[in-house]
Amino acid sequence: MRAINYRPDKTWRLALAFLPFALLILTYIIASDIRLTENPNDKLLPSFAKMGETIDAYAMKPDTRTGDHLLWADTSASLTRLIAGLAISTAIALVLGIVIGVLPVMSATLGPVVAVLSMVPPLALLPILFIVMGLGEASKITLIVVGTSLKLIRDIALRVEDIPREQLIKAQTLGASTPQIALRVVLPQILPRLIDSVRLEIGPAWLFLIAAEAIAADSGLGYRIFLVRRYLSMDVILPYVAWITLLAFLMDLSLRLLQRKSFPWFAEARAA
Repeated sequence: MRAINYRPDKTWRLALAFLPFALLILTYIIASDIRLTENPNDKLLPSFAKMGETIDAYAMKPDTRTGDHLLWADTSASLTRLIAGLAISTAIALVLGIVIGVLPVMSATLGPVVAVLSMVPPLALLPILFIVMGLGEASKITLIVVGTSLKLIRDIALRVEDIPREQLIKAQTLGASTPQIALRVVLPQILPRLIDSVRLEIGPAWLFLIAAEAIAADSGLGYRIFLVRRYLSMDVILPYVAWITLLAFLMDLSLRLLQRKSFPWFAEARAA
């Protein structure tokens, strides 16, 4: 049998999925043990026991200065900013993407400017946002919106254009107006694809958030990572990075489940 035709069963898929993670953990344990054997005070690769103690202190014990449980306070601050930014981006992209995709006039008017602006590196705009909007929450959320909404708009517009033209012609033949076509023909087909687009923007959104928090914030996961780096506190940095990765994965998983439950026809068509 050719390798291209071999499909592992469910048990093998799970085993193969966990194998790279197991190898990474094993490699870290070996490297950490070697460094700590040579120098028990080494900070670069702390042991899992040391990281466990640190996370216990950050998650289970209140901070002596603020009285907050730092891990949960940082997580709450970051997720609030991230979800707000992604929600605003999604709403903007859904409206403008459909408008640009459905109306040729709007495509000719807004399409080029959206395409050009989407090429601007969002992090280059961060100093401008801080100058114009200050160092508060608005500038951080705006960075996420700017960094993700333009690409979402382009993606949604392209997916609207991929809808078979025959469907739009048939709707017009039956007397549907432009708003009715947008709401009853285009929107139901775009929503599951919008979820895919948002999933792809979760990683960039985290990047923009952490960059903003590192420069100007008094709470947040990115703020904490850059605060402790001056002390070489890898026992804090590595668990925080792992926690951010887990949160991003759970967000992606939640969107996949939402897509599967809300649009089962889309999942079946993709599987076929």
